[in-house]
This record gives sequence, C-alpha cells and structure tokens, in this order.
Amino acid sequence: MEFGLNFFPSCAPEERSAEDYWADALYLCGLMDELGYSHVRTVEHYFHPYGGYSPNPVVFLAAAAQRSKKAKMITGAVLPVFNNPLKVAGELGMLDAISNGRLEAGFARAFLPNEFETFGIDIEESRDRYEEGVEQIRLLLEQENVSCEGKFHSFSNVTSLPRPTQQPRPPFWVAAMSTKASFEFAGRNGHYIMGIPMGGGLMAELIGTYREEWKSAGHPGDGKIMLSFSMCADEDGEAARNAFRPPLNAYLERLVDAASGWLNGASTKDYKGYDKMIASLKDDDFDKQMDRGICWAGSPAEVTDMIADFDRQIGGFDIASLHVMPHVMEASVAERSMRLFSEHVMPKFR
Repeated sequence: MEFGLNFFPSCAPEERSAEDYWADALYLCGLMDELGYSHVRTVEHYFHPYGGYSPNPVVFLAAAAQRSKKAKMITGAVLPVFNNPLKVAGELGMLDAISNGRLEAGFARAFLPNEFETFGIDIEESRDRYEEGVEQIRLLLEQENVSCEGKFHSFSNVTSLPRPTQQPRPPFWVAAMSTKASFEFAGRNGHYIMGIPMGGGLMAELIGTYREEWKSAGHPGDGKIMLSFSMCADEDGEAARNAFRPPLNAYLERLVDAASGWLNGASTKDYKGYDKMIASLKDDDFDKQMDRGICWAGSPAEVTDMIADFDRQIGGFDIASLHVMPHVMEASVAERSMRLFSEHVMPKFR
C-alpha cells in the first residue's frame, strides 16, 4: 500500500491567509521524499472557504514538483465542467513537463450547487459535460491534429502543446463519492478510481462495481484504487485525537455550508440522493468518522490497526491519500504526524 498527501484548504482570509496556507503545504511537500510519501494532490473549487483557495490545482502542483523529485503530482481533481478542454490539456502537458513526467491527472464532476450557479452552468448538464471533457482531453493528450465535434466544445485539426512527457499520456483518475455511474465510467474506460469513503459498506459495493466494469471492458489487471482519509498520529493516541478533533470538525462544517444548496431545494437526476447525503453530513463529526474508520487518529499502533481494519472491510485498496492539515491546523503538528506515520506505520504495509 502507498501513502501520499492530500491538501484541501478550508479556511477564510480572516482565519488564515492563502499565502500562509500554501507556504505550510509546500513545506510539508518538501518532506515527502525523505519520509516516503508517494504523491501529493489538491482540489479545484471556487468562491467559498471550502476549497476556494485552490481554483487551479496545476498551479500548486507545479510548485510542489520543485519540492519533491520522486512523488507523483496528482490533480485531485480538475473539473472539466468549468473549463475548456483545450486549456486543460495544455496545462496538464505543461505540468507533466515541469514534473519530469510525474503527473497523474484526476478529474471530477463537481458537486457544489453554488459553483454551477456562479459560472452560469446548468447542473443538469454536469455528467454530459464531464464525460465529453475527459474524452476530449484524452484525445488532445494522446494524439496530434485532433478534430472533435462535441455538444459543448468543438475543435478542428488541433495539436495541443506541450506534448505530454509520458507517452501516450499521464494516467487518468476519476474522483467519485457515491454515484455508481462514476465508478462504472472509470472502470469501463480503464481509468483509476479516486474515492471518498463516506461509508465503508457503500464504498465496498462501489469498488466492486468498478472492478466488474474494468474486467468486463477487457482491461488487464484490476485497476487502481485510491481512497482519502484524515490522519493524525501522536505517541499519545488521546493527544492525537484531541488535537485533530477541532480542525476536522471545522472542515466538515465548511463542507456542509458549501454544499448547502442541496439543502435548499437543489435537485437533479445526476445527483440522486445528494440532498440526503448532505443532510446526514450535518450530523457528522470527527468521532463518527473515527467510528466508520475513515479518520485515522491515534498512536502509530492504533492507526496501524485502523488501516488494516478498513482494508479488510472493503476488500482491499492500493493507495491512501492523507489529509493531514485540515482547516487551520498548524504545520508543525502535521509534520510530527507525518514523521511518526512514516517511521512506525508505513513499514507495516510495504
């Protein structure tokens, strides 16, 4: 099993400046090679303290690529619905060059009603825009002199520059939370899956769907599965939990606030059950996530057991992407956690 870092800013300017947040994130990226972390990723979101410091993950990853010479740079994830595929393909090609071929491109469908409203994009077009965008970006990265007539974007005889350093292109990841169609799309098209395990049982079922689609499409192997977890380690397990509880709860509160459009009547065929999911998140917190095994906070021995238990629960996964600095948590606490995890936990899963 591999372990990497996942940065998801959830703070407002009056709480912590973007300058300070990204300086801390880049400092922690500088520790990845020494400590054996295999990747770093960040999100694309807009207009709200939940993710709003990261409107373009490529910008951060270009800087992170200078702090690590080994780790993969993963967009976690680009939102095709708000971007022209011609622009995204060029930016990804540039990041692949800057990182010396360490880019892995993750894509997501977007799910915050306010982002659709502000951009003036019909949320009912979400899936169509996403699937068309990912396919057009694939064509632009893999081929030269590309022509494509789409519902939303069209182009003729285009060669995207710079060409990818990796041939025929960097690996693609599909970010998905609970929509079965997203797991089917990833498996059918031979992409890796980047999951958010809101519940262990549901995620086990969705991963099973992904693997079935992967095999049915004739792709070799079983695909690749990355899941996101919050993590804090300390020699004193209770100290780790006490340190991590407030910032993680603040992060979850920001998530619900950003997604409040679902609670105010937003509804769409492509986001079935999101109103109920966000409503349930209003009651979610650090302790409930610990109970479900999706937050790993404790001593190194306790965290080791948590990972092993969750791995058995869902039938195995390949990569854990660790959220180590939620909300306004200090980088020094995250660094201590990263070092303990590297020394005492990672070796148990190699």
